[in-house]
Amino acid sequence: MANNFRGNTALSDIQLEEALAKTSLERGMFSRLVPLLGPVKQLVLGAVLIETLLVAAIFMRPWLVSEVIDKGFDRQAASIAVDYQVILWTAIAFALTWTARFMFAGLGQYLAGRAAIHVINQLRIRVFTHVQQLSVGYFDRTKAGRITARADSDVNALEPLLIQGPPELLSALLRCLVAGIMLWLISPLLFASIAAIVPIMVIATVIFKKISQRNWGIVAENRSRFTAHLVETVAGVRVIKQTAYEPANQQRYHTLVDNFNKALVHGNMRASWFAPFTAVLTTAAMAVLLVVGGRAIALDQITLGQLAASLFYVFIFLAPLQELSDLFERYANGSACAQRIFLLLDTQPEIVDPEHAQALQDIKGAVSFNRVQFAYSPQASRWVLDDLDLHLPAGEVLAIVGPTGHGKSTLVQLLTRFYDVSHGSVTVDGIDVRALRQTDLRRHVGVVLQDNVLFSGSILDNLHLAAPEAKDEQLIDAAKALDAHDLLNALPDGYHTQVGPLGSLLSHGQRQLVCLVRAYLANPTILVLDEATSAVDVKTERRLQIALRRLCEGRTAIIIAHRLSTIRDADRIAVIREGKVVELGKHDQLLNAQGFYASLYQAYEENSLGVYHQLPTRHELGASDRNNRAQDQPEKQAMPV
Repeated sequence: MANNFRGNTALSDIQLEEALAKTSLERGMFSRLVPLLGPVKQLVLGAVLIETLLVAAIFMRPWLVSEVIDKGFDRQAASIAVDYQVILWTAIAFALTWTARFMFAGLGQYLAGRAAIHVINQLRIRVFTHVQQLSVGYFDRTKAGRITARADSDVNALEPLLIQGPPELLSALLRCLVAGIMLWLISPLLFASIAAIVPIMVIATVIFKKISQRNWGIVAENRSRFTAHLVETVAGVRVIKQTAYEPANQQRYHTLVDNFNKALVHGNMRASWFAPFTAVLTTAAMAVLLVVGGRAIALDQITLGQLAASLFYVFIFLAPLQELSDLFERYANGSACAQRIFLLLDTQPEIVDPEHAQALQDIKGAVSFNRVQFAYSPQASRWVLDDLDLHLPAGEVLAIVGPTGHGKSTLVQLLTRFYDVSHGSVTVDGIDVRALRQTDLRRHVGVVLQDNVLFSGSILDNLHLAAPEAKDEQLIDAAKALDAHDLLNALPDGYHTQVGPLGSLLSHGQRQLVCLVRAYLANPTILVLDEATSAVDVKTERRLQIALRRLCEGRTAIIIAHRLSTIRDADRIAVIREGKVVELGKHDQLLNAQGFYASLYQAYEENSLGVYHQLPTRHELGASDRNNRAQDQPEKQAMPV
C-alpha cells in the first residue's frame, strides 16, 4: 500500500499523506488487517456465534406473530374465536426471545470489547516498537504530532473496523439471507417484488463507499495537521510566550481546525444522502409488499399471518441495508486511518546493520573522517560536508569551531551513524562505522547535547538509564567525581527530585549536569560534547567546565562549542567552514596564524567575562585524581547516553 509512495524517499511526510488522502483503499488492505485478529480469534469467534444466536432470536418474532394470528384466532367461525392458550404460550415465547436477544447483545458486546482492548493495545505496542526502530532522518522529516496521531487517534479509529465490523457484517448478511429465504418460502412473488430493489441498493452502496473513503482520508489528514500543531505548541510554549507569538499561533490553529471542520462537514454532507435514500427504498418496498400481499390473500395464496410475518421479514431484509450506511462510514474512516498506520509501519529504517556486522568490543578510540561528503537531501544544492578529512588519535581532545550551519554538528550525526555518509567513510579504530552494529557503536560513543533530554522520574531514575545495575551510592559517587554532587544534592529532594517531562522542572544547567553524570556512568570510549555549555550563565558555566574537563580525561573527546572558553585547553582545534577543515592546530598555533580562529578568539576576548581564566586546566586537575576516577568507573552499559 504505502510502498506506492515510499519509493520516492525525497517526498516529505506531508506530501506522502496528501497523496495518501487522495487514494482509495487497496484490496490488499483487508488481508493486512485480518491477521491483527489472530491472537483474539476465540473472542471474535465467540462474538460471531453470539451474533448468530442473536439473529435466530430476531427471526423468532415474525414466526410467532404468524402463529398467533393464524392459530390464535379462528376467523372461520361466525364470530372470531380466540384461543387464549395459544396466545399465552406465544406471548411467553415472545418475551423469552426478547430476553434472549438482549442477553446475546450484552454478551456479544462484552466479548467484542475484550477483543478490542487486546487488539488496540497490541497495535499500539507494535507502532511504538516500530517508531523506536526508525532512523533519526524520519523524525527530522516528520512532525511529532503526526506520529502521535497515528499511534493514538488513528489506532483508536480501527477499533470499530476490526472488532465491531465483522460481527455486524455477518449479522447483516445472515439477516438478509434468512429473510430472503423465508420470503421465498412464503411466496416467490413477494420475494421477487422485494429483490428488485437489491441491485439499486448495491450500486448505491458501492458509490457511497468510494466517496466516503476519499472524504475520510482528507478528514484524517486535516486532523493530523492540527494535532501536530498542538504538540508543537506544547513543546515550544516557552518560546511562544517569550516572543508574544500567542495571537499568531492561535490564528494558525484556528485555521487548521477550520480546515478540519470544513472537511468533516463536507464528508458528512456527502454521506448524509445514503440513509434517506435507503429509507425511501424501504418505504417503497413495504408499499409494494402490501399491494402484492393483499392480492395474494384475496386469492388464498397466503394467510393473513404469513402477510404479517412477511412485513417483518421485509423490514429485517432491508434494515441491514440501511445499517450499511453507518457500517461503511466507519469502514471508510477506519480504513483511511489504517492506511496511515501502515504507511508508518511500512517505513523502513534508512540506517540498518549489515548482515554480517562486526562486533565492537574493547576499542582504543581513534576516529577518522576520510574524504567525507554528505548532504541531508539528495536534492540539496551543496554538500554540508565536502571532502572533509579529520583524524583523531585515541585519547585526543579535539575542539571544533566554526560558523553556524557549516557542518560541525553533522560530524556527530555521522560518527554515531544517525546518518550515513554520501561519499567517503567514518572509521573507529580503522573500522568503517557502517560495518558495525549500531548498538555496539553507540555504546562506545557518548554524546552530550545542548538540549539533552531527561525523562519523567527522579534524577536517580535518569542516572540509572546509563547504569541499570549500579547502586544509588555508585551514582552519587559519579556525581561527586564530576564535582556535581553539591548542586544536585542541594535540590529540594536531592537525588530523588522529580525532573518533570523532558526535565522541565530543572534549570538548563542542572539538566546538563545530570546529563554529564549520565555520560560518565555510561563510560564511553569516545565522548562528543555538542554545545554542552551553551545557554547557561557564567556561574553555571564554571561548574560545567570543571565537569567537562574531568569527563574528558582518558577518552577521545570531540568538543563542539561556540564559547571558546570551552575549547581553548583542547589538544587540537579544528576550524570548519563550508563543510571543510580550513584550520587545524593548537590554540597558540592558530592564534599566531592570524586566520579565522584568531578573529573568532579576538571577538570572544573582547566580550568575555574572564570565566575561563578562573578555571583550572585539565592538566591541573592532577594525575592522581584521574587515577582515582578510573578505578571507580563502572563497566560499559549497553545503552547509549
